Amino acid sequence: MAYWLCITNEDNWKVIKEKKIWGVSERHKNSINKVKVGDILVIYEIQRSGKDYKPPYIRGVYEVASKVYKDSTKIFKPTPRNPNERFPWRVKLKEIKVFEPPINFKDLIPKLKFITNKKKWSGHLMGKAMREIPEEDYKLICESYEGLC
Repeated sequence: MAYWLCITNEDNWKVIKEKKIWGVSERHKNSINKVKVGDILVIYEIQRSGKDYKPPYIRGVYEVASKVYKDSTKIFKPTPRNPNERFPWRVKLKEIKVFEPPINFKDLIPKLKFITNKKKWSGHLMGKAMREIPEEDYKLICESYEGLC
């Protein structure tokens, strides 16, 4: 079993939560193709800056419930840089836990093993749709929320 941090925005978090589907763009096909049924996905919502500032959050934890498949049905909101993106490479999900309220990601940074540069932590996530994280980090995230693990 592997653990994955999946990077999304607020709009697409709502889609993930409602439809229980995770999807990535064509350029991230190689990453999602490493995912297996039974793997765990931790959903990370990016921070919003400016007057609508919101910190980065951990929104929920899901188990992968299907093999990777391709579906270009428009369910996800595209990014402004790529308005035609459909995030066609997908897996179905089984909800383990949605965090209400969400976990503030910045509070976890000092303890997360996969973030080796604590000052420039966002570099560990930039340009990625998802990345594998150690089981130790998954447990830390869950334990920060009423000992889920």
